[in-house]
Amino acid sequence: MSVPSSCNTCPVLSSLKFNRLLKKDRGDFIKSSDVLNLYHQTVKQVTKLNDVREEQPPQKNRVDTTLSDVFSLLSLFFLTIGKTKECPATYCQISSIRQLLDHMNESAVYNESDLAPFQRRLDELRDIVRGDKESGKHPVAMTKLLDRQLKECYNILASMKESLSELSVELVPIHERLVTLRRQLVALAAKENFSKAELKPIQEELRKIDSKRVDGKFLGPGGASVPTSQALCSSLLEECFDIAQEIRAREDSKHVAFELKPIYDRLSEIRAELENLVLTRRWSLRETDLWNYTVRLQEIDKMRVDGKFVDAEGNKPTGQYVLLYLLRRCYGLIYRLLSSSEPVSEELMPVANKLSTVKKCLNEVLKYGGPFNPRDLYPYQLALFQIDSMRKDGKFVGADGSMPEGQGVVMAHLNECHELVEMLKEAMNEGEEGEEVDDGDETPYDDDELEDECAD
Repeated sequence: MSVPSSCNTCPVLSSLKFNRLLKKDRGDFIKSSDVLNLYHQTVKQVTKLNDVREEQPPQKNRVDTTLSDVFSLLSLFFLTIGKTKECPATYCQISSIRQLLDHMNESAVYNESDLAPFQRRLDELRDIVRGDKESGKHPVAMTKLLDRQLKECYNILASMKESLSELSVELVPIHERLVTLRRQLVALAAKENFSKAELKPIQEELRKIDSKRVDGKFLGPGGASVPTSQALCSSLLEECFDIAQEIRAREDSKHVAFELKPIYDRLSEIRAELENLVLTRRWSLRETDLWNYTVRLQEIDKMRVDGKFVDAEGNKPTGQYVLLYLLRRCYGLIYRLLSSSEPVSEELMPVANKLSTVKKCLNEVLKYGGPFNPRDLYPYQLALFQIDSMRKDGKFVGADGSMPEGQGVVMAHLNECHELVEMLKEAMNEGEEGEEVDDGDETPYDDDELEDECAD
């Protein structure tokens, strides 16, 4: 594939357009050489940009937006070819975490347990970037860019933790319970149909929490003190009541406001597609597919004014919580798909998936035991023999003669499957010790028979 001549006027736009062309080409597997070539071209432009901006404070403009798009796609390509432990692959994950943290910070609905997974993942991504920086595996321009993005995420995380530290110890249980109740409410609000019986216990618990206040204040043990951070818990409680009221209002109409219906439909469609990818990602997901979903969500996110969706007249119709829940849910699903990407290239994924299935079946057979005979093991032996025969000099080779990423992962799965087969053979032999084989068909298969079966 070559870059169209019309793209050569701007190197950054050229990279973006070539990225998109490569993403759309589903007729062939993505080649590491194509991705690395694009990557090196882009890094050269970033280096030039850094040199220009050293003399003046950086101001974000269209170049930054385009570069962000380029690096997002390149990052997804690195995941696709299995280079998940290299710093370019972390770009889209860091961006995804930043989006989620921004939304959580905006809603102010989170607790320590919510922030802990983001802290751990950021630490893992930071270690990857630091490792590549110290080894010199990737240019300084790339690691510098990622360091800056990681720093921004850490700053947001620190700010969110600081806001939690202001919460009085006496109010922590109430706050955590309100966070849980709010999530249950927004999940309920996102359902097209629900029963009033689902809403009633939540409302009753909110009333019980509200009854603990005296003159609008939550009191400490024995009612002798008034803990600090009253506003945080009180505002969260009021917000829960607001969502419950909106749910009841929507129950009467069965719909969000007419003006917001197109946005609701778009978000519901995106959510359904992403949830389907979560279930089928091992077989159908190419990480670069997530680019389209990210762009669509960003377009919807930009439609908000002061955090709310508005109609043509600038009014804020009902149904805001439902839309915000769906938007954050979609961002969360994208992050989940990104963080679960395996270090195996797209070309080797069919082999890795087949081995995972065989391993799961063998483990189930081993778990539940016999009685079984050599004929029962034949399908697994045949599958493993077919995969073994794909190797050349002990390696899995791509269509272009290259060795795709993920050799170690696939070989580990293959060796584990062979070990499971041997364990089953030993268990079978122990069970048949002292017994004679009556049927000639029950003898174990040798490699020649398996080879003949594969040829058929």
